[in-house]
Amino acid sequence: PTEFEMRRRNEKFAKDAREGKKPTHLSRQEKLAKRSPISSWALGIVVFVVVGGVLFELARLVFL
Repeated sequence: PTEFEMRRRNEKFAKDAREGKKPTHLSRQEKLAKRSPISSWALGIVVFVVVGGVLFELARLVFL
């Protein structure tokens, strides 16, 4: 794209941002703010341990 086209697109983007329209790409800070503080695999391990512990306790109560 030419310099003129880029300026026109930048002006349109800035105008949309001022009007409160949602930008098409999130900034790095917004992406980091949306991320969960715990990774998905760590959350999976915690859920596995908790649910597994509950299942073993239920099995112990039922069969013993």
